[in-house]
Amino acid sequence: MAQNRLSQEKSPYLRQHASNPVDWFPWGKEAFTKAANENKPVFLSIGYATCHWCHVMERESFEDETVAALMNELFVSVKVDREERPDVDKLYMKACQMMTGRAGWPLTIIMTPDKKPFFAGTYIPKKRRFNQLGMLELIPRIGELWRGKKSDLLISADKILDALKQKPAARATGQIGENTLHAAYLELVQSFDKRQGGFGGAPKFPSPHTLFFLLRYWRRKKIPFALEMVEKTLRSMRLGGIFDHVGFGFHRYATDSHWRVPHFEKMLYDQALLAMAFTEAYQATKKAAYKQNAEEIFTYVFRDLLAPDGGFYSAEDADSEGEEGKFYTWTWDQLSSVLDQEELELAAKLFHAAKEGNFADESSGERKGANVLFRTLTLEEFTAKENLEADILRGKIDGLLRKLIASRQKRKRPLRDTKLLTDWNGLIIAALAKAGRAFSQPDLTESAARAALFLLEKLRNKDGELLHTYCGGESKTAGFADDYAFLVWGLTELYEATFKADYLETALELNQIFIDRFWDEDHGGVYFTSSSAESLFLRTKESFDGAVPSSNSVAMLNFLRLSRMSADAGLEEKAIKIGQYFARNAAASPSAHTMMLCAADFALGPGYEVVVAGKTGAADTTRMVRFLREEFIPNMVVLFLPAREKEASIKKIAPFAASYRSIEGTATAYVCSHHTCQKPTADIAIMRRFLGVPD
Repeated sequence: MAQNRLSQEKSPYLRQHASNPVDWFPWGKEAFTKAANENKPVFLSIGYATCHWCHVMERESFEDETVAALMNELFVSVKVDREERPDVDKLYMKACQMMTGRAGWPLTIIMTPDKKPFFAGTYIPKKRRFNQLGMLELIPRIGELWRGKKSDLLISADKILDALKQKPAARATGQIGENTLHAAYLELVQSFDKRQGGFGGAPKFPSPHTLFFLLRYWRRKKIPFALEMVEKTLRSMRLGGIFDHVGFGFHRYATDSHWRVPHFEKMLYDQALLAMAFTEAYQATKKAAYKQNAEEIFTYVFRDLLAPDGGFYSAEDADSEGEEGKFYTWTWDQLSSVLDQEELELAAKLFHAAKEGNFADESSGERKGANVLFRTLTLEEFTAKENLEADILRGKIDGLLRKLIASRQKRKRPLRDTKLLTDWNGLIIAALAKAGRAFSQPDLTESAARAALFLLEKLRNKDGELLHTYCGGESKTAGFADDYAFLVWGLTELYEATFKADYLETALELNQIFIDRFWDEDHGGVYFTSSSAESLFLRTKESFDGAVPSSNSVAMLNFLRLSRMSADAGLEEKAIKIGQYFARNAAASPSAHTMMLCAADFALGPGYEVVVAGKTGAADTTRMVRFLREEFIPNMVVLFLPAREKEASIKKIAPFAASYRSIEGTATAYVCSHHTCQKPTADIAIMRRFLGVPD
């Protein structure tokens, strides 16, 4: 089969399209020069490897000889992996949202040779469906307009570009305060689904950063319902079909309001953020189930997303063998062939499996015999209902799940996107480090350290700047704001999990490069692209949280934490400026800025800086540090000053700690809050009181 230019690319998504009859170009000068020389519009298609509707459009149109011939005649066609070039994706997604009022993938843009869009859409069928034009009609119509009314298209494109470039009104100089935190809480209360957990109706997304905020608001205001919303949501997701009960890990989102029927792709960032949510819930409640839930996520990540060099792959597809969810669902006959009769009956009761299937097709509403395994009761609740012995039941469930995963491993797996992305790896490093210290599991911390080593060796250029993606042995694309913000987050968590000063030193170094390349000196905040990156009409600054928190939200929190750890007041000033710049956005849509509100919660205080001075590995040091790690004290930073190490690296990073000493050779805590320091103490009970932790 003939291959197009995409066969030379490393991105798994681009390579998926290498055998299309469409004459695809990757994003680059060659494509736009050809379009200009031949006076052709550019057809830009943006998607990603694990996108279900991207696959549908490919099968319907891009693999179709007739559609391809029309595209090749009229357009220069460009394919972009949105995970490889998020800057291109964000710009044209903004254009699509402005032009059509909706957005999503696949993203379809038709534009002039100088990259100005004049048509935008998402999935486009091959033939007309209802009022939606199909590719077979759209392409000739665009051709007619290009030939007969090109000047009108160019005027339209200029107007669209002017609208995209329109600068926001002058910003207020206010700050995000308690009232915005409370407004976000009230919005979340209003949208909370009391029966099923989560927020709003179908489809339902995990949005772990919303849970981060609620946990902090619960600690700040002592409002039980804030914690109840977190627990109800985590419980419902873990029981629902959005969780893979056989192989673990979470699917991208639920198509229904009950969390039962997922969109089956699995993303690294979801695993990382949800693992952090479960870890923080464990710290807040000490309920072992949340610790187990986080460990289950890591089991999946280590088994299916871990790369040989220590980093982590991006995602797994929803589709296999051309069908969404085929790898994950079970017909009754498939279950019967794997399980004995007793196990089959147990699976039917526990996981709601049925002969006719247990969910309806999203488009037709028909049941097609497939089962998504989901639960409505915890093990304890199910045990009580069935009047069974818990240990015996647990053994039976473990046995049937072992059979199911062994059977499922023989199936054709969904495609795994083997790109390694700096930003998403930064998130999983943060998750592993946070869980490693909260659970006292050094193996998790060691995995975070290996991933960090991989990134720092493979994804930095000669000037120390980050690169965005690594695939097929090749590192490419200058880093974006998310890469710096998320990796600095990960390295800061890794320092607190290991107390190895090199991690904190590297975090500060990368943070400075981040500021030098991305900071807006005039107004504050970080741009998504570097000052030296490819120019794409405008540089955007993001505050809204999407599937992942915004770079400005994470940067604000990073600056605050690093400021407290290094006593660099300039970093705190930059955090304040981020809050000022986006205060109006946060006030207008508080529940869409929950990660930024986590940073605001830190800034508003009380926050705590703790320095532990003691002997490395000594029992008293271990007890003191373990307390600090196991408790939910989100607005705290911890430094460790090892005794008898006069040249300890941490003294260079945090000179203020150089004079701290352990009392009479015992582990000693120095606790400061609101720019005021308490008397040093070797008593954990006293330290606990200083930190506002109830007995």
